[in-house]
Amino acid sequence: MLPAELPIYWNGLPFRAHQVGRKLQWLLARGEIRQLIAGLYVDVRVPDTVELRADALRLVVPPNATVCGRAAAWLHGIDTTALSPEPFRPEWTFAERQAVEVHGLRVATPAATAIELAKHLPRPFALSAVDGLLHGGMPMSDLTTASAAYFGADSTSQAAQLLRIADGRAESPGESWLRLRLFDARFPRPELQVPVEGNGRTYRLDLGYPDLPVDGRRLGLEYDSDQRHSSTKQQLKDETRRTELDALGWHIISIRRTDLWGSYPALELAVGAFLCQQPRLPRRW
Repeated sequence: MLPAELPIYWNGLPFRAHQVGRKLQWLLARGEIRQLIAGLYVDVRVPDTVELRADALRLVVPPNATVCGRAAAWLHGIDTTALSPEPFRPEWTFAERQAVEVHGLRVATPAATAIELAKHLPRPFALSAVDGLLHGGMPMSDLTTASAAYFGADSTSQAAQLLRIADGRAESPGESWLRLRLFDARFPRPELQVPVEGNGRTYRLDLGYPDLPVDGRRLGLEYDSDQRHSSTKQQLKDETRRTELDALGWHIISIRRTDLWGSYPALELAVGAFLCQQPRLPRRW
């Protein structure tokens, strides 16, 4: 790691790429620093907090500007994975916006941010961003009130459709993307965080259809992230859990990131086969 006399690189403050010049790639390769968003970095040992994110944005956002778009969602606490496949650049505006103050920065409100992202981001990231804002505490009533100024009740626009299926119970971007796959395939709307009682404990499924039994069995879907479900120990634990749920009458389909991206419709075909429904194909993303 970095020398002991510099326990936190530049006292833990975020910095811009040009401030380290040629050392940037060397520091990244050694795992000394991490990228916050495009062009902004920090020592890997500095915890990710809203205050840190505000400090980073202050390096690039002009005075009196309003942080908006993905940068606003990030400052409201949304993980970058939910916003973009790649590090994104900070966004701000001098136009009039509904705004709040976050650690000294003027930031578009969560509801205004949600609507903006629903309108402009690619559909998977638009949904995971709005879900993330709801999960972080934005009231659904705020989103409903704000959206009324943009969309009619019968609007078929991308944003209006995504706001109708947004749900703060989603606990990860992968769960949001999985739900969008089911929506696009025209399957029934699943329940989220489904409790299953048995074996003296309560299991919780990411998504499921508790009210649509087929031959006495029910369908559950779980998103297994690479980060948390790749070790041999965790995979054995997951397999044991699925066996226990199978004995309780639940058929579990385990979904990995590679199942959610690309043109092959294995996920839709597996769900359709169990529910005895023909999915809409081809996949839309």
